[in-house]
Amino acid sequence: NPPMAEPAAAPTGIDPRSGFCAATRTFHSVRSSSADALPPESLPITAAAYAFSLLASPLPDRPALVDAATGIAVSYPFIIASVRSLAGGLWSSLGLRPGDVALVVAPSRLEVPVLHFALMSIGAVVSPANPASTPEEYAHQVALSRPVVAFAAPEVADKLPAHVSCVVLGSDAYESLSSAGAEAAPPPVAVKQSDTAAVLYSSGTTGRVKAVAITHRNLIALMCTHAENRKRAAAEATDAGKEPPPPAVTLLPLPLFHVFGFMMVLRSVSMGDTAVLMERFDFGAVLRAIERYRVTLLPAAPPVLVAMIKSEEARRHDLSSLLVIAVGGAPLGREVAERFAAVFPSVQIVQGYGLTESSGAVAGTVRPEESMKYGSAGKLGSRLQAKIVDPTTGEALGPGQRGELWIRGPLVMKAMLIDDDSSPKTFYKSIICVVV
Repeated sequence: NPPMAEPAAAPTGIDPRSGFCAATRTFHSVRSSSADALPPESLPITAAAYAFSLLASPLPDRPALVDAATGIAVSYPFIIASVRSLAGGLWSSLGLRPGDVALVVAPSRLEVPVLHFALMSIGAVVSPANPASTPEEYAHQVALSRPVVAFAAPEVADKLPAHVSCVVLGSDAYESLSSAGAEAAPPPVAVKQSDTAAVLYSSGTTGRVKAVAITHRNLIALMCTHAENRKRAAAEATDAGKEPPPPAVTLLPLPLFHVFGFMMVLRSVSMGDTAVLMERFDFGAVLRAIERYRVTLLPAAPPVLVAMIKSEEARRHDLSSLLVIAVGGAPLGREVAERFAAVFPSVQIVQGYGLTESSGAVAGTVRPEESMKYGSAGKLGSRLQAKIVDPTTGEALGPGQRGELWIRGPLVMKAMLIDDDSSPKTFYKSIICVVV
């Protein structure tokens, strides 16, 4: 089935609070968005090029990436130059071309986002995988995405299928790619926004891990929404006579192979913010990093908030820089939210709901008053439409009713790849059906 078209403008007669249109039984986003903010679909542009196009000129003078353990920082001029030279090496030395899939298997280290951007910039497809997976799991993922090359951390390389050509990160062979690229930049390539930018592996909560094809358009729409939210917040602050929100320093104790971490790096770089990377989650290390790097934004699951409430160690660290905790992965209960607000009154809790098949975003809270509605995942994101459908009858239901959640819009995946030898790239229909 072809990908679903982006939704048209919301019709008249929708409920301004819920966005529900009784005539079509469809929920429309009530978030304001600019009709011309997204580039025309016909414009050839990669997600990497779009991310860099959003950066101010001159480039931000703050670090783009920081390694939490070592303090090593990467500036914006350096990351852009590194992406360009590595892209040249990927093209000239490895012969990667648009549509080629590259498996990336490594912890959250500084070179990983650079590699992701470099691959996308030449139209190659990024396919990040969990470095803790088993050889059997890698074999299944390779059967789904069919990579032509793998980039792996030294401790992981031996677990990958032998038939996949592997470049070890940090090796002489990998370092030589940037050197070669500095001498031979890749030629301009016309990559369609509808082309696949990434193949992300879903959590496998309903069975074996599945491979989700995300397009450049999906990621561009995601970054565009974040940019619009930032501009809106700045305008509202100015109107209220306040200072606009400062550039964020985001701590990422999240794996970059997961959609949450993958999209948070895209968000941070495209917004000109700073992302502090951690190879693995460690509660004490998180507290130390917040204090050391003056972290303002922390993406976290509800158990992290519970730990912060109970921890005596948390009270021994200066966490005064922390402004926002973005909660995802599981519902946040009212009791935990209220206890957290009592202990950390200056930290805003932002809740959201998303999944790999929606490029990591479906709904979320934006303003403080929205975040106070505990138990809610927020409002439907910009440019999205949704239906609640009775799974037995297929009938579209109204507000407050329980059923499957169907989502349509520019964030929805291109396809889901399945392992079928008779048809190497068989797709599920491009509509999300999630039981709620």
